[in-house]
Amino acid sequence: MLIPKKNRVEVYKYLFQEGVLWAKKDFNAPKHPDIETVPNLQVIKLMQSFKSRELVTERYAWCHYYWYLTNEGIEYLREYLNLPAEIVPATLKKSTRPLSRPNGPGAGRPDGPPRGDRPPRFGGDREGYRGGGGRGGGGGDKGGAPGEFNPEFRGGSGGFGRGGGGF
Repeated sequence: MLIPKKNRVEVYKYLFQEGVLWAKKDFNAPKHPDIETVPNLQVIKLMQSFKSRELVTERYAWCHYYWYLTNEGIEYLREYLNLPAEIVPATLKKSTRPLSRPNGPGAGRPDGPPRGDRPPRFGGDREGYRGGGGRGGGGGDKGGAPGEFNPEFRGGSGGFGRGGGGF
């Protein structure tokens, strides 16, 4: 597919800047949602070409394509766009937010008593789960069938299911 150089450069710049690119599988869309000057079909076809040259990896989920730059793709785009080695895609930049969670009152959760003073979340320990004197019934009874219960399965023509009914 012939794609104007202006559109090709726009897609390449966006891909290098972000490190990732997505597109809905809609070949008739007049423009791509993130790159307004380029039709969606051209973005998909450019990335299809990159995928065949193993410059991106592709994922497809829920009618959307997702492309991620590989190291070879970064090098190719640096050459094509004449960029220095110091410029890297956003996916390779280090995060500036702190790695540890802040400690202190109200940090990350609403005001209230500390976790040690809170009552148990789901009603306590396991003692009351199956009978055991809790709300589930009389102490120690498992709640199964009575001891004299003896199920009887009748073969022959009277039953339902897969049984070999006699004719």
